Amino acid sequence: MALIEARDLTKTYSMGDQAVHALAGVSLDIEAGEFVAIMGASGSGKSTLMNILGCLDRPTSGEYRLAGEPVQSLAPDALASVRNRRIGFVFQQFNLLPRTSALENVELPMVYAGVPTAERHQRARVALQRVGLGERSGHTPAELSGGQQQRVAIARALVNQPQLILADEPTGALDTHTSEDIMRLLTELNGQGITVVLVTHEADIAAWAERRLVFRDGLVVEDVRQTPVRHLIPEATP
Repeated sequence: MALIEARDLTKTYSMGDQAVHALAGVSLDIEAGEFVAIMGASGSGKSTLMNILGCLDRPTSGEYRLAGEPVQSLAPDALASVRNRRIGFVFQQFNLLPRTSALENVELPMVYAGVPTAERHQRARVALQRVGLGERSGHTPAELSGGQQQRVAIARALVNQPQLILADEPTGALDTHTSEDIMRLLTELNGQGITVVLVTHEADIAAWAERRLVFRDGLVVEDVRQTPVRHLIPEATP
């Protein structure tokens, strides 16, 4: 079953007297459980699509269904509810609150969802353990490495048990070794049934996905299945 169904999506911005067509009629399906990488030069439309898929923006025209629900016409409160229930976000710069512990950062989506305090603590601890940071729950971002901060961000994306993780350049601020660790983690989560869609400029990061979409001038110009790199390289030894 398609988790994401997009039909003829367009997005037009006004820049003074000019109309900029960020998306020019994009149609695609992404099945539940897929791992998809989206590539393209700056201005190609990939980030605009990501914002629409994440219910952070609306298309100018076209239809977007998430888990069968036509979300492009929802009221803002309903759209926020869909985001919180169905989608976890991971960003390049982590977006953690600097003077707040890892545990409290992970709890934030549950605060917005009205989850009781005791349940928030429990679910946040489980999410941190799931990403290998159970022992670091009391540390602030400044006391964590870049890779650990991104793991906190991934734990935060997981606490509301989303169907979909949207990762925007998740390894862009990390070194090669740490990037591979993060990609292994996203691969494990995908193996547990979570759909993963990531935007990246890096071919070696896109190679972890099972499917690669390439954008140019607001259109999908390439849509290919590929053997993920995780099947081609040995697991790291302890």
